Amino acid sequence: MADAASRLRSIAEQVLGAPLPVRLRAWDGSQAGPPDAPALVLRNRRALRRMLFKPGELGLARAWVAGDLDIEGDLYTALESVAGFVWERGEDGRTLGQALRDPGVRAAVRELLRLAGPPLPPAPPREEVRRRRHLHTRHSDRRAISHHYDVGNDFYELVLGPSMVYSCAYWGADGDADTLESAQRDKLELVCAKLGLTPGQRLLDVGCGWGSMAIHAAREHGVSVVGVTLSQEQAAYARKRVADEGLTDRVEIRVQDYRDVRDGPYDAISSIGMAEHVGAERYLEYAQDLYRLLKPGGRLLNHQIARRPQRDESAYSVDEFIDAYVFPDGELAPIGTTVTQLERAGFEVRDVESIREHYARTLRRWVVNLEEQWRRGVQLTSPGRARVWRLYMAASALAFERNRIGVNQVLAVRTPESGASGLPLRTRTWNR
Repeated sequence: MADAASRLRSIAEQVLGAPLPVRLRAWDGSQAGPPDAPALVLRNRRALRRMLFKPGELGLARAWVAGDLDIEGDLYTALESVAGFVWERGEDGRTLGQALRDPGVRAAVRELLRLAGPPLPPAPPREEVRRRRHLHTRHSDRRAISHHYDVGNDFYELVLGPSMVYSCAYWGADGDADTLESAQRDKLELVCAKLGLTPGQRLLDVGCGWGSMAIHAAREHGVSVVGVTLSQEQAAYARKRVADEGLTDRVEIRVQDYRDVRDGPYDAISSIGMAEHVGAERYLEYAQDLYRLLKPGGRLLNHQIARRPQRDESAYSVDEFIDAYVFPDGELAPIGTTVTQLERAGFEVRDVESIREHYARTLRRWVVNLEEQWRRGVQLTSPGRARVWRLYMAASALAFERNRIGVNQVLAVRTPESGASGLPLRTRTWNR
């Protein structure tokens, strides 16, 4: 009888209708596949059961988070290699459902089931969050934000570095010469320049994170800032940073939903990496709320991840791994949809800048930070949570590099009835 790895490889290729581009190493120590390729390591039979009882991305993710599945070799190469069958397609283009109509494939699947051991689905890892029916209420948003951000400030310091900015940095022409901290500072300065901040103005920072944007704007541009977040841990950390900087007279950090902000008007609003949490059904309300909070002539800088549009938008579904382990209830929209919703709310959209490649580079730096301090990262959270972040950030870097997702800064103005936007005739002067 063939060893476990050879049997697995043969069956998998029969089911998928394509040769596996990776090496397999099974729980019995056997290996099969290209010797120079990254290896998928199935540490136990439970890894196989996870993938069989939940075929596709979520089953693979569960096995990875639980530590039942691992990768030997370059993580990025392995992720690229397995992308085809993560999406359940072989080289012949057939789906798994189509493949199962073949009697030979069904027999192969029965062989996999026998090889997997007891016919019981393993419980999901404790890091997994169940999707809830009522999305984007104030209560569900607080719960989702807490799941993602209340992981521990020390863990985020390890991953993000001293800047504590959890959105893409803005790299120079020779990005390798930049430090992550300098590139994050340049991103914050770019936002301030686009908003045209001047001393004495009021800025609302929606989804203020750990206070980096609020502190930079107050310290470097002399504005008064209100930062709002739903994360208790973020707020406590940001308030301490504000106090340490001596900026308590100019920066207020609130634990508050943006829908409950009532002390406008503001001269400018920054929303950096927050709108992904809003959801398609609530997005127009989000845009209208920010429009209401701006004075006539006020500017909004909306920094947001975007997905590629689909031919049939009704077929869009939230990424299972991201929804279950990273951003519960998060949704991505095409950039065209975002611009349309902002315009429907009354904004005049004046500039859209794609900075997709910047996010890929940022994510790779975050992965390096985590990998170099892996033991401490595990101690600060849990082995499963650290594995979630490593997989999420590496896979996201590849998605940005391959143009599967993007990120855009949209500058919009609450243009008054006079039509005077207040922007310079050459709107890219901030890039000089």
